[in-house]
Amino acid sequence: MKSGKILLGLISGAAAGAVLGLLYAPNKGTDTRKAISQKGDDYLKGANKGFNDFTNSLNHKVEALKSKTKANLASSKSDEKINKAKAEMHNMAS
Repeated sequence: MKSGKILLGLISGAAAGAVLGLLYAPNKGTDTRKAISQKGDDYLKGANKGFNDFTNSLNHKVEALKSKTKANLASSKSDEKINKAKAEMHNMAS
């Protein structure tokens, strides 16, 4: 019986809060929805930029590792120097 009263109180409080929020809202609903949508788009763009930066950094590290491996396995000194230079370029980019 006690949990039913608590649940009823929570639902009543949520409904009262929603009604008061609509009555005292400073902006129109369309403006509020646009603002929420814009904020969501901004967060999504920031997340995409962070993900792209991470993948670019990871790609440079993989390429540097591949170049270092090729340099270690190179049959000639010139191939070794070329691959070491490539590895250094990738290390600087990441």
